[in-house]
Amino acid sequence: MTVTLVDVGDYPLDLAAHEAAVSDPQAGAVVSFQGVVRDHDHGRGVTLLEYEGHPTAAKILREVAEEIAADPEVYAVAVSHRIGTLRIGDVALVAAVSTAHRAAGFAACARLVDETKARLPIWKRQVFTDGTDEWVNCP
Repeated sequence: MTVTLVDVGDYPLDLAAHEAAVSDPQAGAVVSFQGVVRDHDHGRGVTLLEYEGHPTAAKILREVAEEIAADPEVYAVAVSHRIGTLRIGDVALVAAVSTAHRAAGFAACARLVDETKARLPIWKRQVFTDGTDEWVNCP
């Protein structure tokens, strides 16, 4: 029921730091997720991504984290999203939750990731191997 770490920044994200942030002696499960930049999208080769965030992104991310943390089965929540230029293999999103049992942990982490992706005002520009680009998730 605690939000321990929420951040939007232009630096590499640390999965171990997020997992440590949700550590709790009551927790039998710590479930985490990393969203990693892949080398393709819809059959097209991707060389890099650029993420731009609205000034309210950190506030909205905190709201999402607090909603997940309000679940009585959740002990702690940590989530961060990276902005700026990311290469293939870079981590764009890290989420971690702790709960007493694994089923609740998997469910809470999935909700955290899904709500973050649905509500966070961060836009993605994909640069393709053929030199073209495309903005994704723009209003």
